[in-house]
Amino acid sequence: MTATAGKREIYEVYNPANPLELVGKIEFNTAEEVIEAIISAEAAFHTWKNYSPVARGEILQKTAELVGKNSKLLAETASREMGKTVAEMEGEIKRGASILRYFAQEGMRAEGEVLPSASETNMLYTKRVPLGVVAAITPWNFPVAIPLWKIAPALVYGNTVVWKPSIQAALTGEILGDIFLQAGLTRAVLSVVQGPGSVLGRILTEAPRIKAITFTGSNAVGENILKSARQGMRLQLELGGKNAAVILADAYLNLAARLTIEGAMKQTGQRCTATSRVYIEEAVYDEVLERLIAEAEKIELGVTMGPVASRNRYEEILAAINLAKKEGATLVYGGGPAQDMGSGYFIEPTIFTDVTHDMAIAREEIFGPVLAVIKVKDYEEALKLVNDTEYGLSASLFTNNLRLAFDFSERCEAGLININNETGGAEPQAPFGGMKKSSFGPREQGQAAKEFFTTVKTITIGTPD
Repeated sequence: MTATAGKREIYEVYNPANPLELVGKIEFNTAEEVIEAIISAEAAFHTWKNYSPVARGEILQKTAELVGKNSKLLAETASREMGKTVAEMEGEIKRGASILRYFAQEGMRAEGEVLPSASETNMLYTKRVPLGVVAAITPWNFPVAIPLWKIAPALVYGNTVVWKPSIQAALTGEILGDIFLQAGLTRAVLSVVQGPGSVLGRILTEAPRIKAITFTGSNAVGENILKSARQGMRLQLELGGKNAAVILADAYLNLAARLTIEGAMKQTGQRCTATSRVYIEEAVYDEVLERLIAEAEKIELGVTMGPVASRNRYEEILAAINLAKKEGATLVYGGGPAQDMGSGYFIEPTIFTDVTHDMAIAREEIFGPVLAVIKVKDYEEALKLVNDTEYGLSASLFTNNLRLAFDFSERCEAGLININNETGGAEPQAPFGGMKKSSFGPREQGQAAKEFFTTVKTITIGTPD
């Protein structure tokens, strides 16, 4: 479905746990409406940027309160719309509220610094200023947290935002947009535009009034944005991952197995930071594999793990599983459509062994509940294989060897390093982003966010006698 000139198209949203259940309908915006939203955002910017940063932060604080009050509505809508369990959504919504509260406090932080001048009659200082209109293009897999960690810093630093949520999270996006309005924003300061990325993405990347685009999604779409973006436009692209965990013989093996399965299977593996590969030191390989399977057996489909988000995702993941079998990997757990779950897009937690590094399962992002288990001789072999990928988002090491923990932190080619923790997750105050093909542009979240959403003015004031 596409946005067409002068005519709105209706998009129907169905529940991936029960594809016959109509969850709701969304009207796609026309191209003219999207352009009008951009024009309105540019006009609103000249007022919004002059608000006190403290006042902007207070609106974010109010938004955080309203997100908490509407958590049940958000969680149930998102769960029915894109498949994540209600419990997982409730955790995400709490994280979203924390993101809003964190960036609300940014309104009270210093926005520049006074510098010494070589001239005793000059006052020299810097000031961070907003860019203008920012376009936020967000995915379906974290329909609350990812939009908030883009929109909140953009707003508190004085930008206006045109936000395009994924059409697979469109209903949740409408609710979240309304919450910002209830908190005191206008539709011009934050516009929610609905429609397919293939159409709206082109409008946003070509619009001269858009000063920056922040995007999270697939590498293919990110590369298209990079190619089509107008010259001079600031870009922030958070893309794919092929994240690895390493379990050494000296690790707490129960903890390592549990967190590796959680990293691989939470949110049905539909996270850019999900654990996709695990390298196990040969001395404990058999024992750890047994524990991994035992942890996978604890997962309850429809209770602790939801369906994948769409029919397309379902078919693509099953195709990746079948390809792994054809290439010689050994299926030791799961590996197929879930039984007794009706017509929902449920896939069993899946574990493969006998995986070599030339197989697709070891190299390509699957974005589903699939884990490749690989035996290694020692730490050095594991580190070499961890780095043998075009991605570099997140990685974990399970060990009680402090020297190797620091060595891994230095030599592992990933932006997010975890020691005795799973590959997923990031706190609002910490920068988020990867290396290689996983990220492009400044980091998200934390103090790093201001590097993308602001630019610096240097000011000299002469004070002659």
